Amino acid sequence: MSKPVLGFVGLGQMGSRMALRLLEAGYPLVVCDTAETALAPLLARGARRAATPAALADQSDIVLGSLPTPEAVQAVGLGPQGLLHGQRARRFIDLSTTGPRIARQVAGAFAAQGRVALDAPVSGGITGAEQGALALMVSGPRAEFAALEPVLRVLGRPFFCGEEAGQAQVMKLCNNLLAAAALAISSEAIVMGVKAGLDPALMCEVINASSGRNSATQDKFPRAVIPRSFDFGFATGLSHKDVRLCVDEAEAMGVPMVVGSAVRQMLAVTSASFGAESDFTSIVKVVEQWAGVEVRAR
Repeated sequence: MSKPVLGFVGLGQMGSRMALRLLEAGYPLVVCDTAETALAPLLARGARRAATPAALADQSDIVLGSLPTPEAVQAVGLGPQGLLHGQRARRFIDLSTTGPRIARQVAGAFAAQGRVALDAPVSGGITGAEQGALALMVSGPRAEFAALEPVLRVLGRPFFCGEEAGQAQVMKLCNNLLAAAALAISSEAIVMGVKAGLDPALMCEVINASSGRNSATQDKFPRAVIPRSFDFGFATGLSHKDVRLCVDEAEAMGVPMVVGSAVRQMLAVTSASFGAESDFTSIVKVVEQWAGVEVRAR
């Protein structure tokens, strides 16, 4: 049986890598992005181009999207040239991190036309996207999840989070809050140790063999902070957006976010100091400047 034609909109750092994996898995692929430079590598590998999301939906059976903001998802899904104006595609897999409210809005609009939108935010970074090792958090009708699972498994390991639209988004926001919090508090701890004369590489080694180990000390510091490359691959502005969405949603639910609010403020300071496009590992630079030391390899 022939594979369905997939559409992919949003070819940024993550989207371009996920789209390439789908193409390499043998799926016919149609792509849409506002940047010609993002389209070119996939077009050279045999993908076809669509000028608008509506045109993408006209040429595809299933559309996937990886977009940077809730507003972008809203425009791509529901806007004047959005996916709902295309006639062919009946399923939309939103791989973006938007928060549950937008997910519910998009799912409701698709359902009103007899279509399905699943929210399926991903975690695992650029390396996970390249290797097909992402964690995909998915919510929506279980039968649709089962039908789309072969496509999702090309990208990584899917986790079904529930049938209610937005539940996967809540799961993703919780995950990203923890990742950002680990990075922020590890920055304070490692800077403190460096100011006391400790080797940051040794600190990470000890912490990772002890009860303080976390994703920052195990991966981000050794890979992007201690070598001073600050190229982990996730923008400060996106991390700030995710934590802000998480705190706002938690407060609307009546869940206090004392620590989460502090992490949001640290990311806001990092964005103001180094730019929204800076790597989010730059958060350590804020603490370094305040402490008057640098975390670097000896």
